[in-house]
Amino acid sequence: MRIDIHTHILPKELPSFKDRFGYGGFITLEHHKANCARMLRDDGTFFREIESNCWDGQSRIREMDDFHVDVQVLSTVPVMFSYWVDQPQHALDLSRFLNDEIATVVQKHPTRFIGLGTLPMQAPDLAVQELHRCVRDLGLAGVQIGSHINDWNLSDPALFPVFEAAAQLGAAIFVHPWDMMGQAQMQKYWLPWLVGMPAETSRAICSFIFSGIFERLPNLRVAFAHGGGAFPITLGRIDHAFDVRPDLCAVDNKTAPHNYAGKFWVDSLVHDPRALKFIIEILGENRIALGTDYPFPLGELQPGHLIDSTPELSEATKDRLLWKNAVEWLGLREDAFTQHTSSAQTSHWTA
Repeated sequence: MRIDIHTHILPKELPSFKDRFGYGGFITLEHHKANCARMLRDDGTFFREIESNCWDGQSRIREMDDFHVDVQVLSTVPVMFSYWVDQPQHALDLSRFLNDEIATVVQKHPTRFIGLGTLPMQAPDLAVQELHRCVRDLGLAGVQIGSHINDWNLSDPALFPVFEAAAQLGAAIFVHPWDMMGQAQMQKYWLPWLVGMPAETSRAICSFIFSGIFERLPNLRVAFAHGGGAFPITLGRIDHAFDVRPDLCAVDNKTAPHNYAGKFWVDSLVHDPRALKFIIEILGENRIALGTDYPFPLGELQPGHLIDSTPELSEATKDRLLWKNAVEWLGLREDAFTQHTSSAQTSHWTA
């Protein structure tokens, strides 16, 4: 069994949100040749080239079968978060459109896909409203959010009601970097993705820890992308800072950061067996789940190969990393996955 918790999907067609809302900045799709499309800003600026596996469920399933992936957890491409939209209703409308599309794909292929929604996090009251709809009406397992929300770190009190609602609903949260810090100063060499993204993920984890969110919501299930980014390798530094400068670090939570290792999940997307073994040592083998960033080139191009090819891992550990930890993070029933058939329904996976 293999469950990939970190994959991205888009609708095949995106409406012109610029025309709908009366201002620009949104992503559009230009299908310029068969099975390929350009993601463009609506001013025509190129963002990324994608292929049909980014929008077509059947294409994804064929590739999943090629790599023996049983289930993908679907989430939108982070550029679609659109937290910059300053009209709350517009942000909600965009989120609802994306969430309805993901729910439709899941409903068509309920044994192969599990969905995560997106929320208008810049409007926390509407985000809570949409979170309820995602879980209760659309049957999604949770949501994907960004590593910060404009000028808010995830520690900002304004966002706490969203996390509180997720805990109450039993919704999983997947945190993915976006709008990387410092990117304007390091455009060359793809450094926003290579340097900024790992820092963004650590920013998000530290925001949860130092603000006491995990302390206040012990049942909240949160996973972070890219193996936790820079956090695992800098945990010693973070812990040391907590000890020597509590006046700066321990202002909202008096529990040392290392106590939270094992309280949250990360994906396995670290590209190096030494790094994989390290995050297992730091966070525990029960808190790493297969994640590939499918279908993008910075992801793991052979899903599960890193886990499979790390000889020091026992078969029991590999099972945990390949699927069992994902089931626990999603809050689903393990036996439903071991027994699922082509006739199974998503509701059978519900805890």
